[in-house]
Amino acid sequence: MTRYAVGDIQGCLKPLQCLLDEVAFSPERDELWLVGDLVNRGPASLPTLEYLYPLRHCLRIVLGNHDLHTLALARGATTQGRHPSLEPLLQSPDINTFMEWIRTLPLCMRSDSGDYVMSHAGIPPIWSTRQALAYSAEVSAVLRDNTAIDAFLSGMYGDEPALWSETLSGTTRLRTLTNYFTRMRCCGEDGTLDLAYKGAADNIPPGMAPWFRWPETEPRQETQLFGHWAALEGRTDRDDCIALDTGCVWGRSLTLLNMDTREFHQCDCSA
Repeated sequence: MTRYAVGDIQGCLKPLQCLLDEVAFSPERDELWLVGDLVNRGPASLPTLEYLYPLRHCLRIVLGNHDLHTLALARGATTQGRHPSLEPLLQSPDINTFMEWIRTLPLCMRSDSGDYVMSHAGIPPIWSTRQALAYSAEVSAVLRDNTAIDAFLSGMYGDEPALWSETLSGTTRLRTLTNYFTRMRCCGEDGTLDLAYKGAADNIPPGMAPWFRWPETEPRQETQLFGHWAALEGRTDRDDCIALDTGCVWGRSLTLLNMDTREFHQCDCSA
């Protein structure tokens, strides 16, 4: 078995298929890790889920902000931000099947061997891996709960609180956890988020830094995989922290990592 990890697809199916063909990916033999944001903005959100759903036995996926937003739209928890690229998916007769699958996916996961941990935007330096997995499970429990999911989805929007505290509760707590897992780019040393900044790593507001530049309160043993921050162009200057979003939906490239050899492959997305 070979393990592969791919960055944000966002409905760009052809580049994904290009990469999987290039490495001769076998669903019967191999494992495919996806950092989230499977859909939205790209030309083929519905075909992307139609392609991935039958492969779910060999997929390891974490949810991204676009996946959660699509789930909220599909369930009527919000009507805002309905991108035209999502219409074929939202109007598909299979939308409920796909969304029932999406709501079972975690926000953070670790490999069975303990060598990798993955979340869409990363793990803040103020959390240990153990804490991150526990917080992910906390949100997942709500996503799987038919009586709680819609209140969570309608309440997950917003930038506040910007700082995690164990004393947070209810919707506020869930929103904050979700923001760290799916929207984080830069933060202060104490973990305070700046969710407005979306640019490159070298022009960050004073007092802030990329989340992976701060020392971790409990050093991680795992290599981190994340996506979300396309402006990094795949660069973190850390061998144990791998950025996989290389801006495919913006016409740049989709990146695949062989997790066992650390070899990278890219497919051009400009076409």
